[in-house]
Amino acid sequence: MPDDTAQDKIRKPEEEWKRLLTPEQFQVTRLKGTERAFSGKYNDCKTPGTYSCVCCGQALFSSQAKFDSGTGWPSFYEPVAPRAVATETDRTLWMERTEVLCARCDAHLGHVFEDGPAPSGQRFCMNSAALALKPAVPDSETK
Repeated sequence: MPDDTAQDKIRKPEEEWKRLLTPEQFQVTRLKGTERAFSGKYNDCKTPGTYSCVCCGQALFSSQAKFDSGTGWPSFYEPVAPRAVATETDRTLWMERTEVLCARCDAHLGHVFEDGPAPSGQRFCMNSAALALKPAVPDSETK
């Protein structure tokens, strides 16, 4: 099965991103902002489906990998595919963290930490404003 993640890079001028995104989405994804803990619409979401990048639509995380980290942000133990996300060192706020970006459009998604559950031991702590949930189609609707 072909890997449909990390397709050709999408680059747009800042003004175009501003037109396409809400102010909160733009602040989080393009300016590397963070939504307040427990304020995002996907923090407590239990709907089965796939979480995609709000900027470019690339599939990022499956609801099957989502867990309640207690941090106030939607958390996942792995992306849908290793190439779906990219990481880089973030040295803001007087500390060093690993920033998570959409591999397709470089949208800031959140950060990854090494304190997650098995099987990966990682906690991808994402901003709801950077994600769009595509609910899974129930089996009864696919037949």
